[in-house]
Amino acid sequence: MAIKVDILSPFEYTSKWFVFKAYGHENVRATHRSTIEITKDNFLTTRGDCIIGIRSEASTKDFPQWLVEDIKNGSKIFVVFCTNNYCDSLIGYGDKDLILSHENKIIFRKSNYIEPATALIRSNKAAIDLSRKLIDDIKKSEEFTIMITSLKI
Repeated sequence: MAIKVDILSPFEYTSKWFVFKAYGHENVRATHRSTIEITKDNFLTTRGDCIIGIRSEASTKDFPQWLVEDIKNGSKIFVVFCTNNYCDSLIGYGDKDLILSHENKIIFRKSNYIEPATALIRSNKAAIDLSRKLIDDIKKSEEFTIMITSLKI
C-alpha cells in the first residue's frame, strides 16, 4: 500500500509552478542576513553576498500573470531551490504594493522593503539561512532550478 505524504501540509498549493534556471558561480558566498538575490547578470564579485544565482532565465518582470496576481493578493509564496544533489526552500508573503517590474533580478526579502526587484517580503530565510550543502553545490554547479508557487491556508 502506497502512502501519500504531502510535505506542505497543512497548506494547499496551486498546481501551477513558475520554474526557471539560474547558474552558480565560484564567488557565491550567501552570507547576507536579510535577502536572497537571483540575477540575469553573467558575473559575480564577492561583494554580492546575497546573490546565489547568475545568468537567470527570469526576473520579476518575467513572472506569469497568475503568480503576479497571487503575489499582489498577499498570498504566501513558496520558493524551492534545487541543484542535482540538494534542495532548500523558503516561505514569504506577497503584498499589494509589490511592483514586480525589474528586468534583471529577483530578490526575496526578510524585511518589508519594496522596490521593483522584490518578489516577496517577510521571508523566513535569507541567503545565510540556506543549506550550506546547497550553497556549496551551487558554487560548483553549472545550473540549478528555482520553483515558485503560491500557498493557500
